[in-house]
Amino acid sequence: MKSKPIAVFDSGLGGLTVLRALRDRLPQEDFFYFADTRFLPYGDRPEVFLKERGVLIAEALVRRGVKALVIACNTATAAAAEAIRAAIDLPVVALEPGVKPAVGLTRSGVIGVLATTRTLHSERFQRLVGNHAHHLQVLAQACPGLAEAIEVQGPDSPVVAALLDGFVAPLATAGADVIVLGCTHYPWVADAIARRMPPGTTLLDTGEPVARQLERLLTTSDLLGGGEGRLRVATSGAPAAVIATVNRLWGEHLPVEYWEP
Repeated sequence: MKSKPIAVFDSGLGGLTVLRALRDRLPQEDFFYFADTRFLPYGDRPEVFLKERGVLIAEALVRRGVKALVIACNTATAAAAEAIRAAIDLPVVALEPGVKPAVGLTRSGVIGVLATTRTLHSERFQRLVGNHAHHLQVLAQACPGLAEAIEVQGPDSPVVAALLDGFVAPLATAGADVIVLGCTHYPWVADAIARRMPPGTTLLDTGEPVARQLERLLTTSDLLGGGEGRLRVATSGAPAAVIATVNRLWGEHLPVEYWEP
């Protein structure tokens, strides 16, 4: 089992931000990154679809031969994490917006959360806020279309800039001093978000905490190590349609294969 790769999946390519944190912390591990671009974006899809799709992907990854799974998508976590954990017998690390650490960082008592519509409407997110931030003002800002625009148009595109103008301004006006990046695509535009907030605003990403949690689970399960630092990237869509985006976001050429669970 130690020599098997770690699977990382997202609806698209936002999870590459998590993958980079994982490889930085665990350079000896092999990784298989799967972008379910055939169904991008996840953010506005029904919860029942996301749960069924998440379990289907997880079970297919087990058959492919992986030793752990990272759900590098807040929306998929919100809809399917419990079902995935019940369906497979592997270590599973799932993302969720960093509300808990934000509570310890805010000075104004106002926390902004940028995320997809599906993430913010999920029972999991509501429970997260209720358990850790019920005494604070949490501004849950849905960002429909932002993840897809980052991926398709590019982080520096006018389309993304216009969307950020509309989504970030209410958080700045309300006095939020901590912004939770509740989607793996959003670290690609972290600088642009920071420019739209007052100086000193803290932006929280979850890539590094996820990497630490994965390391702990692998150690506990005696699965740490055994790889050679290899990386494979696959998509359920057309590889030719996403490879330029992968290379732009990753900063170097990565081959992309087709894989359909």
